[in-house]
Amino acid sequence: MKNFFSNIKGDAFGGITAGIVALPLALAFGVSSGLGPSAGLYGAIFISFFAALFGGTNTQISGPTAPMTAVSMVVIAGIIAANDGDVNKALPAILTVFLLAGLIQIGLGALGFGKYIKYIPYPVVSGFMTAIGVIILVTQILPSIGYYPKEDVALVSQYKPQAEELILENILKEEAGEGILVLEDFEETIARAKKMTEADIAKESKTLAKSATSGVLGTLKILPRALKNINWLELLLALATIFIVYGFKRITTKVPSALVALIVISGIAYGFDLNYRPIEEIPTGLPLPKMEIFTQFNLASISPYIFTAITLALLGAIDSLLTSVVADNMTKTKHQPNKELVGQGIGNTIAAIFGGIPGAGATIRTVVNINAGGKTRLSGMIAGVLLLVVLLALGPVASKIPAAVLAGILITVGIGVMDYKGLKAIPALPKDLKFGPFKVSSEVIVMLVVLVLSTFWNLVYAVGIGLVIASLLFMKKIGDLTAKRSDVKSLKEEAWADETGFPSQLEEEVFIKHIKGPLFFGSTSEFQQLAKQIPPTAKTVIIRMGRMQYMDQSGLYAMEDVLVDLKKQNMNVLLVNLLKQPKYMMERIGIIPDLIPEKHIFKDFKTCLTWIKENVKDVY
Repeated sequence: MKNFFSNIKGDAFGGITAGIVALPLALAFGVSSGLGPSAGLYGAIFISFFAALFGGTNTQISGPTAPMTAVSMVVIAGIIAANDGDVNKALPAILTVFLLAGLIQIGLGALGFGKYIKYIPYPVVSGFMTAIGVIILVTQILPSIGYYPKEDVALVSQYKPQAEELILENILKEEAGEGILVLEDFEETIARAKKMTEADIAKESKTLAKSATSGVLGTLKILPRALKNINWLELLLALATIFIVYGFKRITTKVPSALVALIVISGIAYGFDLNYRPIEEIPTGLPLPKMEIFTQFNLASISPYIFTAITLALLGAIDSLLTSVVADNMTKTKHQPNKELVGQGIGNTIAAIFGGIPGAGATIRTVVNINAGGKTRLSGMIAGVLLLVVLLALGPVASKIPAAVLAGILITVGIGVMDYKGLKAIPALPKDLKFGPFKVSSEVIVMLVVLVLSTFWNLVYAVGIGLVIASLLFMKKIGDLTAKRSDVKSLKEEAWADETGFPSQLEEEVFIKHIKGPLFFGSTSEFQQLAKQIPPTAKTVIIRMGRMQYMDQSGLYAMEDVLVDLKKQNMNVLLVNLLKQPKYMMERIGIIPDLIPEKHIFKDFKTCLTWIKENVKDVY
């Protein structure tokens, strides 16, 4: 407890400064997610406080981040669309997915998975982060020019036939669920269809219009129409916000430029009574737990999003632990990865219960905290308390913030979150793959695949596909390297130190094969050529296995095939220095002793050489 309060002044300055930096981002991420500014603020309050309290990085400031918000957008949009566009109806299922993500993070930490996060390949992370930037940048174009598809009457009317069809389809599904035979009872269907009002059709049409114009592809599809309906005031507010965010940094970096932009442009818009579009109203009073998560729990509604919850958990883990490494480098300390995952999981779980969006360790906010004097977990907790005070004291004021201002802030976030380091390295990376006449870099291929699929298709699946491709390419490289080092060469071309005294008169009769490195699925094809490359004069084959530490099932069967071929040619096969794991594998399927008797297995080359001198005759 003494250490906890050992740096109160520094932690207070650090926490307050980080909280101020977090405020505009929390509001912006909340709006961007689709749940509104209050959800972003709630997420920032609870994640910041509890991740700091229970986490393993003393100076970490947590809250909603760009990657977590981008994935959350997918969940929120999908569940809202499945609930007739009604946010309140969809909220329990949405928050349950977020709650599940938090619980998975706690599980990852408790099981000790923190140390494995570092094995995520950099090209996957790079492609994903750049895609996040592109998604945020593109999806904020419409709000920054004041165009909202749901309010475009002409556009919404185009979806009226589709809305009627969807409503009728839902009626038929209801009847099927109730056991009503539609073809035998048209009257019931007609009676229910007559209850369908113009308001119902209009609501469904708006939902369809919003769904069709969401995401990168939807935005690009509707952009030509949006550009013909620009709200010049909204665009001016967004551009002014972007100008201040970048311009104020040139004056000083001690004051957060995003906060300056938020206050200045919002003050001008409100003070001059401009006809702008404000953000959604932020509820006043203390956040209350959303008990409907538990009372209205429905496994069927969240089952399609379980994999997404796992992705959120892993993404939050990567995001947080990368920030922890940055904090370690700045403070010369060492974070506890598993404890940090548990803390982040607790923060996200509690945030979900109170209606907040999920988050992770935030690099910029953490750096700000450290530079302002933060040294202990108290700083992160103070940041959360400060945001709670802002919510209670300034909620009605914050509700007057122009939506275009937050869109402008998010555009700068999107530009900043892209991995320019990875993009700049593209021309310099070695081109190790060949497609016809073209040579390309495998690292670049992985990055671009993740970038394109994340941007235009699905963030969750893109990361999975990227990991699979990166793993396959890695295994191919290792296989190629192993095979290259383990080429079949004659004794005269390659000899290990203890082979220098080998009888010269027996070189034609004895062939020595060196296996260097693991024999696994990536190196089996080269090993299987062994029987074909042995000189016709040789009748004894020595396989030196002292440097083969591991053999997988593919390698095991490749070894069996080669030994069977050699036995058909009446060759004696001698194994030298067979290690424990490969020997165990060979014994399990009977290679030892069926193909290789125990007497043909030698602990070292010297013993094998004695056997050679006694049993192999000089024929050639």
